[in-house]
Amino acid sequence: MQELHDAPLAPLTTFRLGGPATRLITATTDAEVIAAVREADDAGTPLLLIGGGSNLVIGDQGFAGTALRIATSGFALDGTRLELAAGEVWTDAVARTVEAGLAGIECLAGIPGSAGATPIQNVGAYGQEVSSTITEVIAYDRTTRETVTLTNAECAFSYRHSRFKADPERHVVLRVRFGLEDAEGLSAPIKYAETARALGVEPGDRVPLDAARETVLKLRSGKGMVLDPEDHDTWSAGSFFTNPILTDEELAAFHARVRDRLGADAVPPAYPAGDGHTKTSAAWLIDKSGFTKGYGSGPARISTKHTLALTNRGEATTEDLLALAREVVAGVRGAFGITLVNEPVTVGVSL
Repeated sequence: MQELHDAPLAPLTTFRLGGPATRLITATTDAEVIAAVREADDAGTPLLLIGGGSNLVIGDQGFAGTALRIATSGFALDGTRLELAAGEVWTDAVARTVEAGLAGIECLAGIPGSAGATPIQNVGAYGQEVSSTITEVIAYDRTTRETVTLTNAECAFSYRHSRFKADPERHVVLRVRFGLEDAEGLSAPIKYAETARALGVEPGDRVPLDAARETVLKLRSGKGMVLDPEDHDTWSAGSFFTNPILTDEELAAFHARVRDRLGADAVPPAYPAGDGHTKTSAAWLIDKSGFTKGYGSGPARISTKHTLALTNRGEATTEDLLALAREVVAGVRGAFGITLVNEPVTVGVSL
């Protein structure tokens, strides 16, 4: 294990924000991860887990404790069964499954971060979520001090949520297992309308795996959602807010606010989200509240490519970013009565 003291954390995040950690440990094996976690727990030292850093907002004051960077490696295919070490780069793993002719995660191409983070957030995009293909998660249980294997059902997946996110101090993800599909070189059925349009097919159709992956990468790039060190629109955490899920009562009140603000003909996006619930678009809410692409005059601004991404233009602090996020939350609440919820994990700060 590598150990550093008073170590900068900003370079380990896609925002490139945040102060230093008292101590930074880089672990390259599961045994090293477990040893570092046990050491911190035994000493009562605060512990921050870092994978790809694509979903972290760290305070300017840094982290007073041990930051553990999980840099494990491992990609194992057995037929249609895939096992990834937590430290594997997610987008590289997706590319390898496409090369192997296996479907199920091809529309999750280009998502930054590590494999171990995917079950925590139930990562999803363009009509796919990892919960549809994850079969098991191997994790270290900090309460029982044992390595456990959790089934898909035991992970309690829901929209951008899981048992790991609900109780972040309990488990440390070590490995993730997936059940993919051999569809003779074709993708899983295309579910997302934008992807289907870009591919020139109907929702439900299958396309060659390479075509699905490349189309998603092109769509994501156009929104600044594929990492590029030269493009400040990608100095972000991707989507900063989750899409709100509304009850029928909340939906009716929302529609009334939309009519009052935008007129009787305005129709907000709406997607079924289970019995008595409807999901709407956070990006639409932000835009219609007056926060358009490129909004802001300081070092933290809304992306010039997508209203759902807040970005560091190069000289921002975490407080700059949070000030912008709070302004957006307040504006959307005032316009439509909906409170947006941040998707990235905050460390030492809050909205």
